[in-house]
Amino acid sequence: MPFSIPVPSFFKRSEHIKSENTMSGGARLRLGSVAPDFDAETTGGPINFHEWINGSWAILFSHPDDFTPVCTTELGEVSRQQQEFERRGVKVIGLSANGLDSHERWIQDINQTANTNLQFPIIADKDRRVATLYDMLDYQDATNVDAKGIPFTVRTVFIIDPKKTIRLTLSYPAAVGRNFDEILRVVDALQLGDKYKVVTPANWKNGDDVIVHTAVSNEEAKGLFPNHKAILPYLRTTPQPTS
Repeated sequence: MPFSIPVPSFFKRSEHIKSENTMSGGARLRLGSVAPDFDAETTGGPINFHEWINGSWAILFSHPDDFTPVCTTELGEVSRQQQEFERRGVKVIGLSANGLDSHERWIQDINQTANTNLQFPIIADKDRRVATLYDMLDYQDATNVDAKGIPFTVRTVFIIDPKKTIRLTLSYPAAVGRNFDEILRVVDALQLGDKYKVVTPANWKNGDDVIVHTAVSNEEAKGLFPNHKAILPYLRTTPQPTS
């Protein structure tokens, strides 16, 4: 069942927002947490989040506000890259603190400026229910607020695996657009590590050598990765495994 999400109470900017997102039992969302469930209206129709994931990888990402310049470039880029996400079995869904009518009108601008046809859903979260549940609200930028002074979101990213486990979180300030090539790179690394007993080094790109997991013994490594090289006792590299 979805979490019951209270409508948040907002205070002056000088005060800490007391409705800080918590999971049941008071634990903050961390890597390894189950992504909280929710019901929401989206540009693709009403959804239950866990049912929408439905055994796929998923990326939930927030943007501060519709009809703003950085957000327009970001959603245009995600739309252009949607086939790359789909090729990896990843569903994407956006969110901002705006209503459906605003989203629908703004999509026309995104399509025009990015020369795209945006198809992924965008959550209408005008009351900040989901943003509060996922701790997306902006605590530090006094300009990133609506006309009533209520905070918009920062640029958060949650990569969620088919078991609905949070595998990556990112938070960018409102003034900095995200690098979605990097997000695709992380998806590649996570999926590769789940399939094989490997991890990825600094600046790794799909196709580069990877690192044999430290849990793999030397004897086991000889069978699993016959072409691996031991650079240090704890650093063994191998060509990227393929199916």
